[in-house]
Order: sequence, then C-alpha cells, then structure tokens
Amino acid sequence: MSDTTAEAAPEAPAAPVTAPGGGAESFTDRLRRPRTYAVLVGSLLLLVLPFYLDRFWLQAGLFAMAAAIGAIGLNMLTGATGQLSMGHAFFLAVGAYGYCVLAGESSTENGHTLTGLGLPTWLAAILAVLLAGAAGGLFSPIAGRLRGAYLGIATLALIFIGQHVLFNAGSLTGGYNGRPVPPLSLFGFTFDDTEVVVAAVPFGSSEKLWYAGLVALLLSALFARGVLRGRPGRAMNAIRDHRIAAGVMGVPVARYRAGVFVLSSMYAGLAGVLLALVFQRTVPEYFGMILSLEYLAMIVIGGLGSVAGAVIGAAFVTLLPQVFTHYSDSLPLVSAPGTGGLAPGEASRYLYGAAVVAVVLFLPGGLARLGLARAKKPAAPKNPGEKS
Repeated sequence: MSDTTAEAAPEAPAAPVTAPGGGAESFTDRLRRPRTYAVLVGSLLLLVLPFYLDRFWLQAGLFAMAAAIGAIGLNMLTGATGQLSMGHAFFLAVGAYGYCVLAGESSTENGHTLTGLGLPTWLAAILAVLLAGAAGGLFSPIAGRLRGAYLGIATLALIFIGQHVLFNAGSLTGGYNGRPVPPLSLFGFTFDDTEVVVAAVPFGSSEKLWYAGLVALLLSALFARGVLRGRPGRAMNAIRDHRIAAGVMGVPVARYRAGVFVLSSMYAGLAGVLLALVFQRTVPEYFGMILSLEYLAMIVIGGLGSVAGAVIGAAFVTLLPQVFTHYSDSLPLVSAPGTGGLAPGEASRYLYGAAVVAVVLFLPGGLARLGLARAKKPAAPKNPGEKS
C-alpha cells in the first residue's frame, strides 16, 4: 500500500460481459440493464436542465463540473498512483490566469497596467491547459522522486509561491482585485451574456457554458477512464500498491509518477479555465490552500482511484455550500452570511469534514464503490423446487 492513500479498490480492466447463459452479452441485453437506463435518463436530464433552472443553480452546476474535471485529474495522481498532492489549486490558478493573460487585451484597471496578448479565446484556452501541464512538467522531476508526506509538503510550497505571485504580480494577475475574464468564442459563437432564444427560453452565458462544460467533463472522464482501465492504469496501481515490485517488473516508476503529475496538472488547468469563464473574474484568494484541501476531500468522499467517485465527490463538496446558501432561511443552525450565525460555507465544511471521517472509517471505497457494490449484488438463488 502507498503511504498516502487509504485502501481503495482500483478500477480494474473491463472484463468481457457475459449473458446469464454464459455467452457474450449482446448490445440489446446491455441496453436492458438498469445502469444503462440510469445513464440515459441522467444524460437527458443534464441536457434539458438549462431550460428550467435559474442562473444560480446553473452556475452551481458549472462549479461542480469544473471541480469534477479537476478532481478526476487529482484522483489519477493520488487515488490511482498514490502520490499525495496538496498543490492542486496552484495549477488551477495557472489555467485560469493563463487564459486571462493569453486571451485578454492590455488595459489599465485599479491602478494596474494589465498585460494581455489578445489571442483567440479558443486558442488561449488550449494554451492555458498546456501551460498548466508545463508548470507540472517543471515540478515533475521532484514528483518523480518524492513520495508520501514529502511530496505533500513539496506541493504545499507551490500554494505559498502561487499566492505570493498572484497577489504581487499586478501586471499579470491584477493583484488583490483580480482581472476580468474574456468570454470564450468558438467558431463565431460567443459564450457571453448576449441572449440567444432557444425554444422560447433566453440563453445567457450560464446556459451556453453549461453545454461547453458538459462536453469538457465528458471528454475528460472518458479519457481518464481509458487510462485507468488500460496498461498505464495497471502500472499506476502497481506503483501505488508496491513501488519496489513495480520497478522489478519493469515499470519505470519515476517516469510514470512524473507523467501522471503532468497529466493531473493539465486537468487542473482545464478546470481553472472553466472556473474563470463561470466566475467572469479571477481573484487570487480563491486559489489558496482551502481549495486544495477541498479537492482532497472530493476524491476521498467519492472514492479513491475512481472516475465516477471524483465526479460524485466534486458534486457533493461543491453543491453543498450552494444548497446551504440558497436555503439558509429554512435550515436549522444555518443563517445567511453576515448575520452572525453559522454561515453556509462553514456549515458545509463541517458536514463534508464529517463525511471524510465517515468514509475513511466505514466506507474506504467511497460513495462510488457503495453504489457499485449495490449494483453488482447477486440476485438471490431460486428455490430448487420452484418452477422457472
């Protein structure tokens, strides 16, 4: 076992699915499975939500999508490879601010002369993700050689360095007040507040970004699923469970650790770009240690080493404060921010802190493993005397 992770069952390579009679399961049989119906219904629901939800809930959903992308990347590093990282927020900041600098125009705001390259926004988004990966690549020699608490402390240093740069490099970041985020434009379609009427429903920036976020999350999840279920995933799990044995079997341990660190950084960069587009303004204080700890909570609650677990944990940690904020007047012990009581953000942190402890003690595989175990629970055998 790794020094850094609780025991969690890795995502095993997909085995051939067999029908009850012993043969290979047909496509029609797969469509009849309850899990397939759940996926189809969930996908349809996500597609129609922008037609019914208001801006508050759409933004909450977008925050959850961005968090899920970042959590998937961290889960490949920490959950699948066993490398503890406490600097995930640093790479989100690289993605968010990298997009602003690359896509923004040079201007003056709040006493700062902001630097901007004015690149096409779609190109800036791609380059920002690559920039986050490059930042991870610069740190990867350290990530390839350190493990456990030593790597955790080393990545924690990135947070302090990042916060110093974000607050003091005013020409790039805008200092304490941050800088505005240029809206994304793709194939002539701009994801801004200019309303577009679809089926008698006005679509603003949140509605437009909803579908962009869904596509980004889907592609990120499918790619990570392929990595974890293929040969790289088996090598990552071997490194996590017994690095010496993995090295003896020919797995280049340092190279894999460094490579996964770069990949995780790119996922964080993509999450940072999406967050910046949703917020429409980047501020340094958001990308601090609390954000990194929240990402660790996401993957522990959802399930270490699981793509679905990263998504579930991200939704839990991200949406809980929004629910408490929206319904603070109706919930006991929770009051609106600024009224002197228990603020929604504090209440949510207490709750998912308790959830982390509960998962570690009673459900090491996380919420995703709980659902998977129930789905795979075998049916009770028939009574021998019962007629079929």
